[in-house]
Amino acid sequence: MIRINKNSQLFKKFWIILVFAMVSIFVGCQDDMTVQTTDDPTTDQEALERLVSEDSVLTSFEPNYNEGGEMDILQKMNTEIYPFRVGHKMRLVNRNVNINIAGDTAYGLITNTFEGILYIKGSYDPNATNPDTLITKPFTSVVTRNIVFVKIANTPRPLHNWKIAAISLPEGGTQSSNINITKLTAFLPNGDTLEINSPNDYYLIRHWGFWWRWHHIPVIPKNQDVLLRVELTSAYADTDFVTLTYGANRLGMHRTKKKFELISSTQNGSVFNKVYEQTYRTHQYVGFYHAVINAMPKQVVFDDAAPVEMESWGVPYFVRP
Repeated sequence: MIRINKNSQLFKKFWIILVFAMVSIFVGCQDDMTVQTTDDPTTDQEALERLVSEDSVLTSFEPNYNEGGEMDILQKMNTEIYPFRVGHKMRLVNRNVNINIAGDTAYGLITNTFEGILYIKGSYDPNATNPDTLITKPFTSVVTRNIVFVKIANTPRPLHNWKIAAISLPEGGTQSSNINITKLTAFLPNGDTLEINSPNDYYLIRHWGFWWRWHHIPVIPKNQDVLLRVELTSAYADTDFVTLTYGANRLGMHRTKKKFELISSTQNGSVFNKVYEQTYRTHQYVGFYHAVINAMPKQVVFDDAAPVEMESWGVPYFVRP
C-alpha cells in the first residue's frame, strides 16, 4: 500500500486534480441535464413562432409602419384641406403564422392585420399658418411576408433546433385596386442597386449558410444617402401622396417621414403610370431598421370624406458604423 504524506507536494497535486475532475463532471452533467424553463417552446411550431417574434429584422418593421399619429411632412401643401401634418397609428390586432414543415425545411406565411387611424392635422383656411383641425379616418390593413426555416439540430429543445434561413419583404395595405406599387429601386451608396417587383417573392438571407441562394440585407454606413425610386399605377391623374417612413428603432425613437416627389406621369388606358423619387439619409445609430413606403391617392389626404386607400412596401436595412 502506498502512503501519501498529507504535507507532501504529491498529496496537494492529487487533491487539485481530484477537485478539477469533480468540477468538470458537474459542469458536464449540467450541460446534459439543462433545465427547460416553463416558457420554453415544446413543439417545432411553437419554436418557429418564437424565432419569428424575436428576430431583430422582422421586429424592425412595425415601429416604422406605425407612425404613432400625425407627423410633420416637411412642408405645408396648399390644397382643399391644407394639411400640415399627416400620419397614421397602427395597432396589431391579429398575427397568424401559418407554417408547413417539410423534413429539415419549414415554410411560413406571416399575416398581420392592423387597425389603423389616419390623422390629418391641418386647416380649412388657405391663409392659416398653424393647424386648427384634426381629421381622423379609421381603416384596416393586412401585411404579409414569407419565412424560410432550416433545421440545424435534433436536441430535446425545439427552440435550439431551428434557424430562420431567409425572410421575404413585407407588402400589404387596404387591398385597394386604385393604387398599386409595381417596382421599387434603391440606389445604395456603395454603387449597388436593388430592384424589387414583388416583395413577398424577394428573399433576404438570415442564415449565412445560404449566402449564395438569396439576396443580402442592405448594409449602409451611417450618415449616408440612399435614393429610392417608386413606380406605381394609379387610377387618378392627381399627384398621389407617397411617403417614406424610416429610422425608428423598436421603441419608435428616431422615426423620420419624407414625401416622395413626382418625376413623371403617363396615362395608360384607364390608369396612370407614375414614377416618384426621394433620398433619405441613414442616422448615426447602428442596428436594423425598415424603410416603409406608403402610397395613397391624393383625395385620401386632401378630402375629409374620402376613405383610406393605401399600398405599403417595406425594405429592411442595417446601419453600420
